[in-house]
Amino acid sequence: MTKKIIVIGSGFGGIAAALRAKSKGYDVTLVEKHADLGGRARVFKRNKFIYDGGPTVITAPYLIYELFDLFDKDYKKYIEIKPLPIWYRFVFEDNTYFDYSDNEERMQKQIEQINKEDYVGYKKLLKFTEKIFEKGFTELSQVPFNNPLFMLKQLPSLLKLKSYKSLFSLVSSFIKDEKLRRVFSMHPLLVGGNPFTTTSIYGLILYLEKKWGIHYSMGGTGKIIEALEKLMNEVNIKIIKNNEVIKILNEGKNIKGVKLKNNQVIKTQNIICNADPPFVYEKLFEKKETNIFFNLKRNRMDYSMGLFVMYFGTKKKYESIQHHTIKFGKKYKEHLEDIFENKKLNQDISYYLHRPSATDSSMCPDNHDCFYVLVPVPNNSSSINWSTEGEKMRDLIVNKMEKDLMPELRKNIVEDFYLTPDYFEKELNTKYGSGFSIQPKFSQSAYFRYHNQSEIYKNLYFVGAGTHPGAGVPGVLSSAKVLDKIL
Repeated sequence: MTKKIIVIGSGFGGIAAALRAKSKGYDVTLVEKHADLGGRARVFKRNKFIYDGGPTVITAPYLIYELFDLFDKDYKKYIEIKPLPIWYRFVFEDNTYFDYSDNEERMQKQIEQINKEDYVGYKKLLKFTEKIFEKGFTELSQVPFNNPLFMLKQLPSLLKLKSYKSLFSLVSSFIKDEKLRRVFSMHPLLVGGNPFTTTSIYGLILYLEKKWGIHYSMGGTGKIIEALEKLMNEVNIKIIKNNEVIKILNEGKNIKGVKLKNNQVIKTQNIICNADPPFVYEKLFEKKETNIFFNLKRNRMDYSMGLFVMYFGTKKKYESIQHHTIKFGKKYKEHLEDIFENKKLNQDISYYLHRPSATDSSMCPDNHDCFYVLVPVPNNSSSINWSTEGEKMRDLIVNKMEKDLMPELRKNIVEDFYLTPDYFEKELNTKYGSGFSIQPKFSQSAYFRYHNQSEIYKNLYFVGAGTHPGAGVPGVLSSAKVLDKIL
């Protein structure tokens, strides 16, 4: 008899898990609370502008291609993913900039213009992050960390790789210039962490980008979700949209099924959750099971920052803006301390600006431009009232962008809206409205993260940002590969 499995949530992790379970012979039903798939990768369409809701940086695209390979499908018939020539443009407070790419000749020239000695340090840093990558990604990102003895076996190697250091500290041991330290240590912000507290293991992202590059999906990241939905339909995965799982049914530690918002009950003994683990454990069980050690683990968790994301279209084309731009504020460390520790807003913001229309004209009407700008902010444990602070933040961001990068922006905006941590908490069910679930600290990584196989319930599994290996598109896709070792 074919085993039945329910997948809760349709982010990249949930979709990948559904496809991988199907390839192993399971009868798979995927349940999504919204009318569209994607989770954080949902798409918003307004007035002929197309906005990717969340992930915009595609790296290690082979993890996407593998999902088509499972069913002998040619991914090229579904999606077009192309490499970007400039990965990020970093703009500093003095309006100088640094173009980050795989053009090593250009990289050397730019680094030496800032600090001649740092090019040697940069090359040494790359070699060191390659070692981190081989251990942290190649060897460990796709294996479960459910056993403390397995974790103990990894500790000598992880200590040798200086995992006890923060990424900023590691980068600073190779790079002397403050601007370059920011450039090469910013990657934790892409997965919800503070570079000054995130374990240096996340330096593997630096090498991961060098190995596979930064890519863009033509038509937006949403086109990947659309293609994967088509694939799921072709292989007979049942998809239930616009109907939320409101309860997981259990008897003790045994899973019995799920109850949907329309009161439908689906019986199953196997559930994969792409929902945020703290939400699942706190909200979805009527008959809660736990133990003292798991409670201690949950209660000590620190959560990622929140996100303020403004989506906007302009009637003017800003040709000088790259596909990905990161603008640093004047005070970097202090701003991050306000976000992560002090839980307060700061006028001296740093921001990430995404301009898909730099690569893909289909994302907006002719002779227009399409953007989203993302600002890290405190999560909702701060008690910030976004109903009053939202408009203030929008105005601050527009003023900053107009001054820094985009002249006469305000009068050229023809369409805009924004999302706050309230959206992440209410619509995406993340604790405190965090953008990336729990922070990627060493004490919250691997075995110390929420496990891919539940610590409490039999046949309950997790994929996505809150479990091993962590957030980011490669991370959540790899979490589905972990289940291949468990199911």
